[in-house]
Amino acid sequence: MSKAIIIGAGIAGIAASIRLAVKGYQVQVFEAASGPGGKLSENMQNGYRFDTGPSLFTMPQYVNELFLLAGKNPEAYFNFKKLDTVCKYFYEDGTRIEAFADREKFAEEIASKTSDSYESVVNFLDKSKTIYEITNPVFLERSLHKFSSYFNLRTLKSLLRFPEIDAFRSMNSAIAKNFRDSKTIRFFNRYATYNGSNPYRAPATLNVIPHFEQHFGAYFPTGGMYAIVSSLVKLAIDLGVVFHYNSYVNEILVNEGYITGISTGGELHNADIVVSNMDVWYTYNRLLKGYKAPERILNQERSSSALIFYWGINKSFPELDLHNIFFSENYHEEFRQIWEKKSVYKDPTIYINITSKYKRDDAPEGGENWFTMINVPANNGQDWDTLIKEARQNIIEKLSRNLGVDISQFISCESVLDPRTIDSGTFSYQGSLYGSSSNSQFAAFLRHANFSSDIRGLYFAGGSVHPGGGIPLALLSAKIVSDLIG
Repeated sequence: MSKAIIIGAGIAGIAASIRLAVKGYQVQVFEAASGPGGKLSENMQNGYRFDTGPSLFTMPQYVNELFLLAGKNPEAYFNFKKLDTVCKYFYEDGTRIEAFADREKFAEEIASKTSDSYESVVNFLDKSKTIYEITNPVFLERSLHKFSSYFNLRTLKSLLRFPEIDAFRSMNSAIAKNFRDSKTIRFFNRYATYNGSNPYRAPATLNVIPHFEQHFGAYFPTGGMYAIVSSLVKLAIDLGVVFHYNSYVNEILVNEGYITGISTGGELHNADIVVSNMDVWYTYNRLLKGYKAPERILNQERSSSALIFYWGINKSFPELDLHNIFFSENYHEEFRQIWEKKSVYKDPTIYINITSKYKRDDAPEGGENWFTMINVPANNGQDWDTLIKEARQNIIEKLSRNLGVDISQFISCESVLDPRTIDSGTFSYQGSLYGSSSNSQFAAFLRHANFSSDIRGLYFAGGSVHPGGGIPLALLSAKIVSDLIG
């Protein structure tokens, strides 16, 4: 039986282990942390439970596909509920927009709360769908780095429609052309943050992202986001995958251009295939000793990072939902501070995720668990202690102003995640959440391939390589790897 080793038990690593086990490989997963999940983990403090990383769940079919591939009933492992309201949006002038999952209700909501029309929303979502239909078979489900990917009928049809993906102007330019109200423009510009990019620089092709949310829907997993990890780990174990935690990989072993295994803790583990779910920057700079790294790829601009306050709130806020956004009044300046100044804006856009709205035992009776996040630059040696202190005060003042109550008096416990600890805790270089940014028209082609062109048997999965970051794309990276292995 051929042996495969996965480095890292992030969501892509777990998915890759399942796919290779189904193919008949003997699979082992080596994870430096004490448990699986990578960025998609959980923690407990003072009776509050927090999902620590990704908090929006879309495209559940990519999770269910793994159970079906293994011949299992998905519902025996994993369940989820579709959200009627995807997110609530709060603006400083008191406007509150509810992003309904129903397309017509959503368009009517925008029309009733802004100066933009129902038709403008519908037209924009239709454009988003078109971009998805063109890009999905080319950019998301196949390797961009194999000639064979381009020589099939679906791909050729997509390439003929390339001008329709709107690659040569920015997201903001396309959005501002379609809408006139600042509230609507900010609403749709926010989707750039889904892959850590800047809407004023990222190509309008990224206006595909609303289609994922508005067409396919958003969901809440029973048990919270970490249930995605725990259910897939259970499936992997049922298929014979062996997980090794607290196991730091020291080196990927190569002999005459072929993978031979890994070393960890002084032990050698033989393998025919190695899949690195570690950030590709760390894979080259820590594990591939003596091999020249692809500097042009590794030195690309990194995606943004996050500053997260996990707050146990001893009060209930009925006006809040599972997902909530409090917009900055000057969105352009916020992104300028992040990308040009490498700093944190004084009026940040704030995201609050409250899983206790759907999973009551995630907080004590009468309380709520607030995952409170703002977008920040990757770590380039900034004075994070000062930035965090200032951001915390600005966040509290903004939320208190919008909610009409001093929220600081209700914070019963707190922990913080910043770019430094994202880097050290998950081997995400500079704390960037999505590897390289998507701030250029050619970003999709410049991401690292899912395979090594120099080392036979070495593959890459996860948010730092093709097709990108976020749960759906990380799962697709594992699928691409499996297809490449054949």
